Amino acid sequence: MPIITANGINIAYETSGNPDGPPVLLIMGLGMQLVSWPMEFVQGLEQQGCFVIRFDNRDSGLSAKFDVAGVPNLPLSYVKSLVGWPLRSAYLLSDMAADARGLLDALDIQQAHLIGASMGGMIAQIFAAQYPQRTLSLTSIMSSSGRRGLPGPTRAARRALMQPPPPGAQRDQLIDHMAQTFRVIGSPGFPMPEKLLRDRIAMSIERSLCPGGVARQLVAIAASGDRSPLLQQIIRPSLIIHGAQDPLVPVACGIDTAKRITGAVLHVIDGMGHDLPPQLIPRFLGLIKPFLFDKIAPHAVAG
Repeated sequence: MPIITANGINIAYETSGNPDGPPVLLIMGLGMQLVSWPMEFVQGLEQQGCFVIRFDNRDSGLSAKFDVAGVPNLPLSYVKSLVGWPLRSAYLLSDMAADARGLLDALDIQQAHLIGASMGGMIAQIFAAQYPQRTLSLTSIMSSSGRRGLPGPTRAARRALMQPPPPGAQRDQLIDHMAQTFRVIGSPGFPMPEKLLRDRIAMSIERSLCPGGVARQLVAIAASGDRSPLLQQIIRPSLIIHGAQDPLVPVACGIDTAKRITGAVLHVIDGMGHDLPPQLIPRFLGLIKPFLFDKIAPHAVAG
């Protein structure tokens, strides 16, 4: 796995597809790794002629860890975020956007299409706003503007996200624990096949496991606050995809994001929760393709 120094830290990355095609930077979400992107999605972009760049965010996968910052107290951080008290964070989402820019610098890529999922969507939003000259288009999937007052996770989704694995959990117990979390937040209309879900989790666990990094990323999200003013600065073509049944980042968050980006195209998918189920990969690819090749449809809301 190639590792490159970008923005002053080591970042693990992988490239594939046509080096002469449109560059597409994929930015994953909370605690996820570059291998968390479904291969059907990556291969679909490659088949469209794209040059695909995936990477591990800081504090995940094989990229730099910030263990020296310690593990934050998540319940206390959650209470502070609810009442609007300042949070002490090892870094912010803007630092993670700078990591992505640094990776493009190191790879000598001047501009890229951005596709971000969940926290990755937040990072991509910041990138598109702060580095418009480096951005060709923005696709923000199951993400949010971070505006105060938007609905939060359901009780079940919050409990699943905050619940740690059993003390001393071994591989199979970790897989069981994480599979249960994904079942809670996943797409009710497009359930992930059990074997595929467990295989993906096992692959991620065997590659890297960093619960402290997940906690630090979670606090970074809360500490980064409201991106609404920043979203108004985005000038590149933008696509917002959101699940109508997302229990972790409710659909109102996706609708709000689209409203705050001039000309953004919003697609709400019925039956979709907070994941990238294989049944929806062709639909994702179809929605994104016009943004990669400048054949963008008018503003629309699709069910």
